[in-house]
Amino acid sequence: MLNLLLIEEPSMGGKIILGILLAVLLGLIFYYAFRMIEMGYVLKQRKPLYNHLYFRLNRLNQKQKNILQQQFSFYKKLSATEKKHFNHRVSSFIADKDFIGRDGLVINEEIKVLISATAVMLTFGFRDFYIGVISKIIVYPKAFYSNTNKAYHKGEFNPRFETLALSWEDFLKGYSNATDNINLGIHEFTHAIHINSMKEQDVSSTIFSDSFKELSEMISESETLRNKLMASDYFRKYAFTNQFEFLAVIIENFIETPHTFKTQFPYVYGKVKQMLNFSIAGY
Repeated sequence: MLNLLLIEEPSMGGKIILGILLAVLLGLIFYYAFRMIEMGYVLKQRKPLYNHLYFRLNRLNQKQKNILQQQFSFYKKLSATEKKHFNHRVSSFIADKDFIGRDGLVINEEIKVLISATAVMLTFGFRDFYIGVISKIIVYPKAFYSNTNKAYHKGEFNPRFETLALSWEDFLKGYSNATDNINLGIHEFTHAIHINSMKEQDVSSTIFSDSFKELSEMISESETLRNKLMASDYFRKYAFTNQFEFLAVIIENFIETPHTFKTQFPYVYGKVKQMLNFSIAGY
């Protein structure tokens, strides 16, 4: 006697579940395959496979764009496409952070746009530009008293509270002279980016931290380079306080006087450019 084993065809609900599971599996395979391909590219090229890929671009209003055009010189160096990406990132950064005024300072569009533009400028070569270790940006009218070390500060980054604090007066001074290599906003945001790169594992953070490690090792191993850096009048002496201040100062110099930097310290310049993945005209 022949027994036939009948296999029931899956129901519609079962087909949907199988379809979802298959889609998830294929998505995971694609994701990890892409990660492997990109890692190979990063190891060879020392930069991400891509930076700017958006489903929808956020826009700034005309007043915000005027602030960038009139008050943020870096913005003028960008191409039309780069400006669209820059606008998107500034708009997204503003929406992501809490801006808080202290000592009577009222947060306005100028404050939000210029502070956000500074962060976006430094991370324009990054894929993830949000600097996740910052959730609040506190702005004082001028130098403020810090309970951290019982002293007056112009700027301060506190990773424990995810807070960046700035003196607005001194922030503006940083942009009033574009070639003195002193810029409070660049300096404090660099501290935050540095800490963020140590905590995160995204491709841009990895390139940033690995490149700085390579630079630090080079300086440590080369007495000639180390002595030249310390003897030079190009970097202010505050740079040699510790590795965090060194990085913040050299990035101030990189942004404000790139040609002088490249001429005097080409290797250091190259590592900073690699760190930031900077491919903007003039750099």
